[in-house]
Amino acid sequence: MLGQHARQPASPEEARLERVPNPHPGKRYCVRFTAPEFTSLCPITGQPDFAHLVIDYVPDGWLVESKSLKLYLTSFRNHGAFHEACTVEIGDRLVRELKPHWLRIGGYWYPRGGIPIDVFWQTGAPPEGVWIPPQDVPGYRGRG
Repeated sequence: MLGQHARQPASPEEARLERVPNPHPGKRYCVRFTAPEFTSLCPITGQPDFAHLVIDYVPDGWLVESKSLKLYLTSFRNHGAFHEACTVEIGDRLVRELKPHWLRIGGYWYPRGGIPIDVFWQTGAPPEGVWIPPQDVPGYRGRG
């Protein structure tokens, strides 16, 4: 997809995640993607849900190609699923495609019905010796 016109996928299942070789396969380092305007649909009401996603991973042989990741994440705009399902599904798919040493995803969801739901998932303990910065996304505080 890189450098080409790419059609927006209609669903996460239809979306292609592309990967590129890690230029530093022998080094352990953290890669972070932040999607502050992630959207999906409530599976019950059909109303939009909004989240700030932070994805951290320590690559092994592959990196996710960022344009394909952006298209994958935006494919959730018309996808009905609960916050927990979206967050874990994204992390799980990245693990299947990339086979990283380690991955974590934080889904900081904005409130619907007055309650924010934050969802966190990771593959295990972070590798030793890799700087993994805190996600530093503040919890929802409303107008106060």
